Amino acid sequence: MNHLLSQLTQKSNEGKRSLGILIDPDKVSDNSACLRVINMCVENKVDYILVGGSLMTKNNFSQIIQLIKANSSIPVIIFPGNYYQIDSNADAILFLSLISGRNPEYLIGQHVIAAPILKRTHLEVIPVGYMLVNSGHATAASYISNTTPIPTDKVSIAVSTAMAGEMLGLQIIYMDAGSGAEAPIPPKVITAVKKNINVPLIVGGGISSVHLAIQALQAGADMLILGNSVEENPNLLIEVSERIHHLNQKPLNIN
Repeated sequence: MNHLLSQLTQKSNEGKRSLGILIDPDKVSDNSACLRVINMCVENKVDYILVGGSLMTKNNFSQIIQLIKANSSIPVIIFPGNYYQIDSNADAILFLSLISGRNPEYLIGQHVIAAPILKRTHLEVIPVGYMLVNSGHATAASYISNTTPIPTDKVSIAVSTAMAGEMLGLQIIYMDAGSGAEAPIPPKVITAVKKNINVPLIVGGGISSVHLAIQALQAGADMLILGNSVEENPNLLIEVSERIHHLNQKPLNIN
């Protein structure tokens, strides 16, 4: 049963926005730091907690998911960088197909390996068209995946890529500037993509201020992703969450 996908799709259709926090296990210093982020998510009514990353050098992936489940009721969604980032204790997994690149390993290769493993779990598998958009310098995602992000001045390429992903049956489009991005995805790119697709649009990467977050939401992002750097800047999470709840009182229709 696609509970989380249905929920996000319904909110998108109603013009309501969602907030997700991405916890990268490789960037978590210890359990107490992770717990602080979890508690902030609970206090600020975050909609989803994503767990995963492009590179994983620590053996704490499952531990973090268990910590989240033990300390909150917020749905946990796996944001996998490869096929072994799977844990049945989570609620769902974004089955990411890197449609902005031409590396078959991240278009279908990793998926073939992961499919039989996922089949044996209760995880909700959500097909997602994942698009990397240029953020000014190479990010971990572009380096690990060996793909070239879409240039921000090539709006038509971003739009066509998103449209193709939807036509292939992908249920969500996720545009990402990447972890540690110098700049977020420009509002004009977000708006153009949103106007040409009928599935939810997730936007993340480079969102370092409330102003940038609001820009992305008003441009058409259905779901905004902030990184676990919110531990260093708790006010960002607090203010963005407040603004999203305020905006949801008067939903905006971009299409």
